[in-house]
Amino acid sequence: MRNTVILLVGLLGFSTVCAEEPGRFEFEEPHMGTKFRIVLYAKDRATADAAAKESFARVAELNRVMSDYLADSELSKLCAKSTKALAGPVKVSDDLFPVLAKANEVSALSDGSFDVTIGPVVKLWRQARKDRRLPDEDVLKEALSRVGYRKMEVDPKAKTVNLTVAGMQLDLGGIAKGHAADECLKIIAKHGITQALVAASGDIAVSDAPPGKPGWKVAIGRLPGSTAETKYVWLKNAAISTSGDEVQFVEIAGVRYSHIADPKTGLGLTGRRSVTVIARRGIEADSLTKMASILPADKVLPVIDKIDGAATLIVVLTEKGEDVRESKGFGKWVVKE
Repeated sequence: MRNTVILLVGLLGFSTVCAEEPGRFEFEEPHMGTKFRIVLYAKDRATADAAAKESFARVAELNRVMSDYLADSELSKLCAKSTKALAGPVKVSDDLFPVLAKANEVSALSDGSFDVTIGPVVKLWRQARKDRRLPDEDVLKEALSRVGYRKMEVDPKAKTVNLTVAGMQLDLGGIAKGHAADECLKIIAKHGITQALVAASGDIAVSDAPPGKPGWKVAIGRLPGSTAETKYVWLKNAAISTSGDEVQFVEIAGVRYSHIADPKTGLGLTGRRSVTVIARRGIEADSLTKMASILPADKVLPVIDKIDGAATLIVVLTEKGEDVRESKGFGKWVVKE
């Protein structure tokens, strides 16, 4: 689960300002290894309850499709077909295909720094973090031979996926929560609710702004011990994702490694970095955050600047202090006090 470094401002409780205005309601349930929180403005409790209930059910449904922990998930079954013999193109559901297609798109955009075929390496790194010992070099090399987004062929017309190397394993940990948040907003809108926020750990997606506000006010988390002033952003009809290693890290032989593994080395990232990405949808913000976490800022910023509606803030801890970099479009989101 990603370290949560986004702080939601003023989301506790609900209130009704007057009879004509919608009331504020908040819900929370555990899903996908974290807590999903829904905050919305609805005409009454019954409408709010129905929207939240259906949204959480949708998240549970998506988890049964995309989880790499559940042996009977659609994702696990897809990967199992490549374990002993190559299955060729496999038809996948309308729930899974868009996520894999977007993953391939972001992988190409990020030169493979975001890569859902990282599954073999992720499993090794999870064990390494438990054992506090780096994976054996030969074992890691073999796992890396099964990693690479070009080894996953996606056919948009046939909606098929072809895993071209035996033993490939997909991991959607860097994209699934953002997509689930998007899906929740769609369901909430079906109930006639246009002002809503869905938060899943460090991933947040929002629709229209709350009553009387220019947007949902979100505070951007800082590196531990930072003396920099906290930044706030106004969000509406957008998504934001933040990733860091404040909590999820491990020290091995005196080196601090992040829970985020680099698809090219198979090891957790070293150094201290906090990354925030704003995008039009959660599925984009979630996956682009991985690119911004792994690649040097000089390579990330030009890519983000070319994506419509996207912006990023990258803070790297150096020997001289914090190196703060932001894309050209980030400033327009920042709250001007």
